[in-house]
Amino acid sequence: MSEIRIFALGGLGENGKNMYVVDVDKQYFILDAGLKYPSNDMHGVDEIIPNYKMLIPIKDRIKGFFMSHAHEDHIGALPHMIKELNVPVYATNFTMQIIKDNLKDKDLDLNEFKLNTVTQDSIIKFDNVKVTFFNTTHSIPESVGVAIHTMDGSIVYTSDFTFIQQGDSKYQTDFKKINEIANKKVLALLTESVGSTLTQDSGIGQALIHKINSVYANASGRIIVSLFSSDLLKIQRIIDISLAHKKKIAIIGRRAQRIVDIAIENGYLDIPKEALTNLRYIDEKNKNDDNNLVALVTGSRHEPFYMLQRMCKKADRLIHINENDTVLLMTAPVPGTEKMAARTLDVLSRSDANVTVIDKRLLSSSHATGEEIKMMINLLRPTYIIPTIGEYRHQYGVRNLAKDLGYTHDNVFLLDNGDSFNYKTGKEAYIAKKDIPNVGEILIDGTPVVDGNDQVIKDRELLAAEGVIMIVANVNPKTKKILGEPEIISKGFIYVKESEELLNQVKLIFTETSKEYLKQKYINWNDYKQGLRESISKFLYQETRRKPIMIPVLISTEA
Repeated sequence: MSEIRIFALGGLGENGKNMYVVDVDKQYFILDAGLKYPSNDMHGVDEIIPNYKMLIPIKDRIKGFFMSHAHEDHIGALPHMIKELNVPVYATNFTMQIIKDNLKDKDLDLNEFKLNTVTQDSIIKFDNVKVTFFNTTHSIPESVGVAIHTMDGSIVYTSDFTFIQQGDSKYQTDFKKINEIANKKVLALLTESVGSTLTQDSGIGQALIHKINSVYANASGRIIVSLFSSDLLKIQRIIDISLAHKKKIAIIGRRAQRIVDIAIENGYLDIPKEALTNLRYIDEKNKNDDNNLVALVTGSRHEPFYMLQRMCKKADRLIHINENDTVLLMTAPVPGTEKMAARTLDVLSRSDANVTVIDKRLLSSSHATGEEIKMMINLLRPTYIIPTIGEYRHQYGVRNLAKDLGYTHDNVFLLDNGDSFNYKTGKEAYIAKKDIPNVGEILIDGTPVVDGNDQVIKDRELLAAEGVIMIVANVNPKTKKILGEPEIISKGFIYVKESEELLNQVKLIFTETSKEYLKQKYINWNDYKQGLRESISKFLYQETRRKPIMIPVLISTEA
């Protein structure tokens, strides 16, 4: 008799931060550990990862991290977790190469960790559970789904997938392996949801290739292509089309974009050496403006947009975009970069270059559409379906798809992060709402911030919008007197030299408020500071209709 529990620490009701935990008789299996990038209103935050702290007390029962593919929203949080959760990591060769590179980037010693490379033929046994893998098609090489086999059937995690057929074996779905899993009982299917509302278009890959070929055929000068460095399938397509048109290829940011470098070194990107060219810095003799050149501008998140803007403004050291160039944008905005993408398009329009923006629908072919999700459900025939990877509307879309296949609401579970799916042998499964305590986010801005996330962000929003005003004064606690003149420092609120009258009034309020707290037998410094915040903030709002962060700095000084 088994007890099975499945829950998410991230990845449900959001884009990114994918991390799912399968508990089989108190043995824990972690599926992916991803990050997500902040929106524009999260000032100073670099990355957001799941709050994994609840796993630390049970780390002795964690059997490992099982990583599906090398995109940051699935592996990016691992370097932040692995020191406290030093358990085995299982990944295919390419994914493991990227994981190792990420760990080295954080100055971690690889010898301290148990990093295991697997293939789809690997079988890993743990007591009454075994874990196997099956190859899937995605925009990055060697993506796999994970199957956790229990006494009551398999729990299958597809991760991101599509059924679009590829000639390259590194991107091929293994239907035979999926069929083998289906022939044994599948208890629960954790399918991706992002594309659940999209309709199938079998010609989407050909339409994209046709569009790119058309751009190449009409280009008279250089071609500059923006690509996300993690989308290796599209990078390979551009390389192949460039070779067919007998172009020379330069990869901008090749050294900086380690994922591309690793792919080239390990044979995951096929570029003949004679087709590659290294650009020299622009000077009076060298303009890097050969008509036969294709420049791939690669990066993650906002980087391709930023580099294109620099090229338009003639600030880049390798390429200055001009009216003879053709720019091909294959980087649809990701959450948090929409403004940067729109600004880039505006800057490109001023450059007079011939700009082609590839339709987002043509670029989104690396996620399963509605028909493909239905096909995966039909192939595996699970008892229960748990939509993962996507916002609630995407999860809801999977429920509607399953309904078309005869599933009822009792068999399709829509969870939030922290909810758990529970199953005992011979009994019906059920959801326990908010079963997992302290499910939230850890903000990374150099160092992790766990407690008070909301307050930290609120303060940063205030700093960005209203500024800060600081008042510094020396106070003698024995004589209960202020020594000298208080000093006022303003940043992002008002210009001090032009606001002397307002600041003189602030000093008066400081003096009057101080009298109340200095006449007491003992000075309560916390109450004193809070009183100053309230009285000065109230006055500033009445005068300016703004609420800067008010920081009183009281220095205890005995003269």
